[in-house]
Amino acid sequence: MTSCAPIGVFDSGLGGISVVRQLHAAMPNERIIYFGDSANAPYGVKTPQEVRNLSFKIVEHFAKLSVKAIVIACNTATSAAVDDLRNHYNMPIIGMEPALKLACDLGGGKPQRVIVAATSLTLKERKFADLMNRFTQNHKIFPQPCPDLVEIVENGDLGNKNIVMSALHKYFDSYDLNSIDSVVLGCTHFVFYRDYFREFLPDCVKIVDGNAGTVHHLKSVLESSGELADANNNGSVLLTNSDSSNRISELSKSLLNL
Repeated sequence: MTSCAPIGVFDSGLGGISVVRQLHAAMPNERIIYFGDSANAPYGVKTPQEVRNLSFKIVEHFAKLSVKAIVIACNTATSAAVDDLRNHYNMPIIGMEPALKLACDLGGGKPQRVIVAATSLTLKERKFADLMNRFTQNHKIFPQPCPDLVEIVENGDLGNKNIVMSALHKYFDSYDLNSIDSVVLGCTHFVFYRDYFREFLPDCVKIVDGNAGTVHHLKSVLESSGELADANNNGSVLLTNSDSSNRISELSKSLLNL
């Protein structure tokens, strides 16, 4: 069995386009509809209830489009809403969480020192506390909120190295980075900064994100239910956004085609 129904992907703004890029590369026959909620960004400074309300509105929109699965390409929305969404909708809903397990596993059993860069709400939510508690006995975890890194992407300043590096210094200069084993990019916006992080961090520090694992999980779910697109299907990406301005439209396209 196959299914040509689209996959819905959403984020608080433009960060989830980093997931769309990986999803389209790994599953080129799939139709992908992306919804960025830039009109309401950032989610990371909102209350959990506000994020839940916005997430339900987006998922209801996707349900009307008869998507076969939804990817919440937003760690913040996953933290606040994924359980309630799964209880309400009868379709696969794939969430994201900071790839802390992957970072700790890279140590091969040795204690790791890991910085988790994410939004304030992601780091405050119970979901992250539960995740972190699984690893604090054997590893040292440093939660680090980085709200400016969301704003820089949304403002179209990703190409301004001075602004980016200033933000990285603001958030990470307080650490002895030579003693850190890895930095987890716990927000999909932050994946666009991978090259900047590589330049900024010592060579010994690994950079970890959850995009590949999310795409792999989605593919496994669709395979098991017989809903992968046919190999002859022409895949596509449709970018939509709650902010209908030309600026957001052009910025979305440029991030997709980086």
